[in-house]
Amino acid sequence: MSYGLLEQINEPSDLRSMERSQLGQVAKELRAFILNSVSQTGGHLSSNLGTVELTVALHRIFDTPHDRIVWDVGHQSYPHKILTGRRDQMGSLRQAGGLSGFPKRSESEYDAFGTAHSSTSISAALGMAVASRNAGVKRQHIAVIGDGAMSAGMVFEAMNNAGVTADINLLVILNDNDMSISPPVGAMNHYLARLLSGQFYAAAKNVGRSVLQHVPPVLEFARRFEEHAKGMIMPATLFEEFGFNYVGPIDGHDLDALLPTLQNLQQLGGLQFLHVVTKKGQGYKLAEVDPILYHGPGKFDPAVGIQKKVGAVSKLTFTQVFSDWLCDMGEQDSRLVAITPAMREGSGLVAFEKKFPTRYFDVGIAEQHAVTFAAGLACEGEKPVVAIYSTFLQRGYDQLIHDVALQNLDVTFALDRAGLVGADGATHAGNYDTAFLRCVPNMVIATPSDENEARLLLTTCYQYPGPAAVRYPRGSGKGQAVSETLSAVEIGRGVVRREGKKLAILAFGTLLAAAESVAERLDLTLVDMRFVKPIDHALIKMLAQFHQGFVTIEESSVMGGAGSAVCESLNAAGLTLPILQLGLPDVFIDHGDQVSLLAGVGLDEKGIEQSIRARFKDLP
Repeated sequence: MSYGLLEQINEPSDLRSMERSQLGQVAKELRAFILNSVSQTGGHLSSNLGTVELTVALHRIFDTPHDRIVWDVGHQSYPHKILTGRRDQMGSLRQAGGLSGFPKRSESEYDAFGTAHSSTSISAALGMAVASRNAGVKRQHIAVIGDGAMSAGMVFEAMNNAGVTADINLLVILNDNDMSISPPVGAMNHYLARLLSGQFYAAAKNVGRSVLQHVPPVLEFARRFEEHAKGMIMPATLFEEFGFNYVGPIDGHDLDALLPTLQNLQQLGGLQFLHVVTKKGQGYKLAEVDPILYHGPGKFDPAVGIQKKVGAVSKLTFTQVFSDWLCDMGEQDSRLVAITPAMREGSGLVAFEKKFPTRYFDVGIAEQHAVTFAAGLACEGEKPVVAIYSTFLQRGYDQLIHDVALQNLDVTFALDRAGLVGADGATHAGNYDTAFLRCVPNMVIATPSDENEARLLLTTCYQYPGPAAVRYPRGSGKGQAVSETLSAVEIGRGVVRREGKKLAILAFGTLLAAAESVAERLDLTLVDMRFVKPIDHALIKMLAQFHQGFVTIEESSVMGGAGSAVCESLNAAGLTLPILQLGLPDVFIDHGDQVSLLAGVGLDEKGIEQSIRARFKDLP
């Protein structure tokens, strides 16, 4: 397809100078460009196909970057990137040194706020609105948020704050992609949206309030009547209770509805809430039918869609190992309850939901609630397993300390995506869980080195009658066969995998595989530590007697990590030994291929050997 009009847009001002009649073609070309681009690079597809018209309308009506647009989560920001001067860079999306898959302030002045985690947009946009007010700058601040993100408490905290903040311009756009509008309803909604966003309606409301303010009972009656009347045709009441003027819902794929409505809201200013309805995967039938499959695909041929590889036997991912274990343990123990904060597919809970629907809970984007909900279940004798990405557990940290660990409750945390995650970059990396969990009393932290170890340690931590976490990386391991049993191991005990001389490598997690050949070549002892907490003090003390130094290896932050736990153990025993701590450095690591990223920080086989030789010069 030709991108004749799209290629003329190098910044939003070019879009604003076009004829209104050309915008439909711009949207058509933009959607085709996104499909072609993502099919070659991989990335988020369904969500971006759904926001094409909305993005065109926003940059057409508002004076960006002077006006601020904050994209919640940000995985729907590809149309925005393309229209703001980054079209020719889309081939580098999510690759090392290329464009981020999310808004990033250092990447463009049009990216008003860096996002990737959910439900931050209204808070950030409110902060910007207050700053503009205080500086005497007239501008609009727009938060674009999805219906899924509305479940987070932070959203309501922000709106509650906004409702009592004077003299600000804040437009919240709810991108609702979980429902559809039939044509008759759509036509009526277009009319209502234009009417309710217009000056006449706003002025009429304000005149009425000014006239009736001296007669409070009548004013209250009029307010309630207005709410009742509007409530019959739209879900306005909730948002208007927060102080927002609610408009919508309108068809988010109809520029004839979007453009005049946004123009009206721009002129009104103040606190505005626009409800638009879009469809994930819009314009690409395969993504419309299965938006989850096309949410974050790898490379594929748009003509045929995503195809399963025939004949290829792929290694089990750690997520699949967890999924199988969860179903097996659920069969054995009826007390097991599985919880996920809106990550059913990503965390591997699809099979469990089918088998045990009454013991499965997707609590939505509500990580804090997920953890405390698990605590409540544990209080009553249930055995909750919280399946959550490492990066998202950060959001439930207070609840983990205060509600779970402090009460020593029996909650198991399955931490997926621990360590570097690749294309999603720094926002999704699970670099910090070892450090922030290790300092919490009562916690057990396990770091499986391969797929079978993951199953063993999941069972072990599940059987532990207190809070425990099993951290495992994105993707697959070395292809280790997985036992079908539900065996456990002794908590806090490591395993010597190879006996050698001079140095002992103490590996925590899957980097054990990279260290194996290094240990062979250099004739070093290799230990699978299994647990960060409790650390195996007895083993460390024994190893210190027969080795000249230690090398600790972990795919987590060096600062406060497992290597630090080894240093503390030696110190407590009064032992002094040279220690080389290998792990993730004190920087945010950007997006790229997982293998390349690990090599970049010296955590591949070559890097590990080089670091050891550089520190310990007398090795053969």
